[in-house]
Amino acid sequence: MNSRISFFLLLMFVILFTSCAQSFSLENCIDGEASGFWKGLWHGIIAPISFVLSLFKDNIAIYDVNNTGGWYDFGYVIGVGCLLGGGCKAKGKK
Repeated sequence: MNSRISFFLLLMFVILFTSCAQSFSLENCIDGEASGFWKGLWHGIIAPISFVLSLFKDNIAIYDVNNTGGWYDFGYVIGVGCLLGGGCKAKGKK
């Protein structure tokens, strides 16, 4: 029974985060507002889900092309790092 609840919660978590993946048309990327640090952070957090969805849908990307450069990249890397455990996994066993 406990594994069913865990599976249901995981499924709801995945559904919740897949609804956050955005897709933009090329015209919107050229004319729209550039993404900065905070959008980079958010895109880094949802990157694994966006990646899986991008395998099945052509209009979903895992990286915003219209960004501000270094600050967007910095936020993206922090977002991915926080989600995947950061440098804590690199610690060796004693």
